[in-house]
Amino acid sequence: MDILTKLLAGAALLTAAHSAFAGETLDRVMEKKAMVVATNSSWPPQSFLNDNNEMVGFDIDVSREIGKRLGVDVSFQTPDWATLTGGRWQGRYDVGVGSVTPTKARAQVIDFAGIYYYSPYVYVVHKDSSAKTVADLNGKVIGVETATTSEDFIRRQLEIDAPGLPPVEYKLEPGEIRTFADSMLPFDDLRLGDGVRLDAVIAPEQTAKNAIKNGYPLRILEDGYAFREPLVVIDEKTDPDWTKKVGEIISEMKKDGTLAALTTKWYGKDYSTD
Repeated sequence: MDILTKLLAGAALLTAAHSAFAGETLDRVMEKKAMVVATNSSWPPQSFLNDNNEMVGFDIDVSREIGKRLGVDVSFQTPDWATLTGGRWQGRYDVGVGSVTPTKARAQVIDFAGIYYYSPYVYVVHKDSSAKTVADLNGKVIGVETATTSEDFIRRQLEIDAPGLPPVEYKLEPGEIRTFADSMLPFDDLRLGDGVRLDAVIAPEQTAKNAIKNGYPLRILEDGYAFREPLVVIDEKTDPDWTKKVGEIISEMKKDGTLAALTTKWYGKDYSTD
């Protein structure tokens, strides 16, 4: 083998090695014809177990549509929130579809494949509460789900990593912040009565409306949102080809109206655009 042939062979090996690394997740998913999605199991109507112990919800439908367009089967894993958003998945999951907000901190450990819908966060009180405005909640006990943007917001630490968003305005000075490990637990405390355990909850509008629809004696303050946020599909920071591929599918779903239809199906209105 002459020097030129050796150099060409070496270059080919380096290129092949680089391609294999760049497409690690994409190759795995396409070869197995199977995609493992990390999501939540108790966050209706985004994702939850129905009476038949089946995963259903908006995020579940989005996941299955991504799998359908890839031509692969979809299965679900439900890690805790810190694991879902913390990266370092070590191949346990291929993609995360869990209504994750792109923040500057999360951008250090996970990749954002694309925005697939938007969510306004609202102030929720018991139906018997005398509160009419956000100012009425100053000094009160506020409940939020831990390790979420609602907690970041109430602690004045929210940094959303998305272009074109207006700066976050902080109008509330809580007297006490109580955190909960699950999205519905704050509502379970609030439903007990005005001020019994909580005075208000900050949560996604979709989650709050779903709780009210299911009989929780609550209402949403009408004088404005706490903040608005984009939600992204996420993946591990190991495979830019996979991130790009999933992002292209999300763009297609937005352009052809699939995301508008799915948000309307689960939330009663189109949240697919800002």
